[in-house]
Amino acid sequence: MAATDTPHQAPIPGLFGGRRGRHFREALTAYMFIAPAFLIIGIFGLFPIVFAFYVSLHRWRINQGRYLGLDNYLKSVDSLAYVLAFWLAIILVVLAARRLLKTARQARDHDELPWVWLLPAGLTTVGIAAFLRFGVTLLPEVLNIGEKVKGQERTQQLFLSLLGEAWSLPEVQSALRLSLVILAAGFLLAFLVNRFVSRSLRGPDYYLSLTMVLLLVLCALFLGRLTWLEVQAAYAEALEAGESLDLWAQIVTISAGFALLLVSYWSWRSADKAESTKGTLLRLWAAAVLTVAAWVLIAELPRVIASGDKDWYQGLKVTVFYSAGTVPFQLGISLVLATLLFQNIKGKSLFRLIYFLPYITPAVAAAAVFSVFFSSRPTAPINSLLNAVGTDPLLWLDEPRGIFQTIAGSGIELPGLLAGPSLALVVIILFNIWTYVGYDTVIFLAGLGGIPYELYEAAAIDGAGQWAQFRNITLPLLSPTTYFLTLLAVIGTFKAFNHVWVLRSAAALGTTDTASIVIFNEFNRNTRYGYAASLALVLFGVILILTIINNKIAEERVYYG
Repeated sequence: MAATDTPHQAPIPGLFGGRRGRHFREALTAYMFIAPAFLIIGIFGLFPIVFAFYVSLHRWRINQGRYLGLDNYLKSVDSLAYVLAFWLAIILVVLAARRLLKTARQARDHDELPWVWLLPAGLTTVGIAAFLRFGVTLLPEVLNIGEKVKGQERTQQLFLSLLGEAWSLPEVQSALRLSLVILAAGFLLAFLVNRFVSRSLRGPDYYLSLTMVLLLVLCALFLGRLTWLEVQAAYAEALEAGESLDLWAQIVTISAGFALLLVSYWSWRSADKAESTKGTLLRLWAAAVLTVAAWVLIAELPRVIASGDKDWYQGLKVTVFYSAGTVPFQLGISLVLATLLFQNIKGKSLFRLIYFLPYITPAVAAAAVFSVFFSSRPTAPINSLLNAVGTDPLLWLDEPRGIFQTIAGSGIELPGLLAGPSLALVVIILFNIWTYVGYDTVIFLAGLGGIPYELYEAAAIDGAGQWAQFRNITLPLLSPTTYFLTLLAVIGTFKAFNHVWVLRSAAALGTTDTASIVIFNEFNRNTRYGYAASLALVLFGVILILTIINNKIAEERVYYG
């Protein structure tokens, strides 16, 4: 009897079967591989910023005090804090809108519907917000452990016991369970949508994009509501005291000024795209008029600044002087040295080592030596050299007068910024240049090594001289290296602390105290942790703005080949 063939049955695909399941599995595997990096960045990068913001909203001297809202920011930059907060909320909304439009364009190009991911993205966003609420609930209990251990022997066992008590509090556990349930529901719903609803391999991308959009909107709503409530509270307090406030006038006026500056920039950028000379001239004229109007509106800004913390604004002014006096000279000298050392000269390896030695020398030790050389004593090395050439000794690190005022003498009084940075700050600028010139030179040498020599040969055949080759070949092809070093130098000067702290002198009357020094004094000497945290976040914002401006300039001027 012949055996009957049984019909072949196709295997039923599992949860991760099929093309979409395989894509989801691959994406999940990739995210699991990079999860440790996300964890490290979250703990050591994002958490300190979030914690600093939490601290800045409280009266914090050694221990956590009462909630202050934006009072610490108002103390530092006065009403400008409201302007900055509102603009930050607007920027978050703009970023969310750009992300949403990019997602919509991607879906339209592939004829897909990404909106089926809104529900899981919304649940995930709520879960992340609930987890942040859990952190805010747990954090005060953990920080309060310091108060609980007073009068007791401080042991690891006691700390772990109190930490366990804080973790076991009903409100903490309730917040944790709620956040985990919502997050799990969001992830589960995302998996089900990807498995049974979405027909696109780009489903996880849409899910992450929409989650990011909702997170940005949530942050914007939180910041906008916080600022609105603070403004209303300030008006209510002023009304109760019988005083008048013009906060909204300041906010609207300064914001309108900055908005006009943006429109002026866009008009200027679009001038070269005009189809006629008349159109180009009209756009340039519009940019000029808008710039003047913007400055008229921003004229309100000095009055607002004058109401802020004088020490903080003095620190920012010193930092700007320090950065402007350091970065151009540091990069210019480094480029010249790199170009010379790149030539085929004898002993260039030794010169490279010599120039790099200041960078690897301990900053504190080198600054201590500099303080001896530039001492105000008449017998100090630099003053002895001045005596030898018939020049009067200078106070150097103890001189609070501006460098241009010192050169002009006491017979001419230079106003404000025209006096320049103090002579003491100039010494610190010289130290920074001396330290980082070698490092920048080595990086420039690496950039020069990446330029094909054939370009120089072709230029020489065409009759180009050394200067023409440097201007038309070296500088454009070194632009990525120059951009990188400029970015590092600007950020470094705004964060400079160690050598400034060693070289500063009380006799300089604060003319060498950069923003970092002011923040450290508020934290260490005055123990105003909340106020120091607010200043640190303001400085972080300044550095971020400078980085964005640098990136915008780099988009047009940096040539990557």
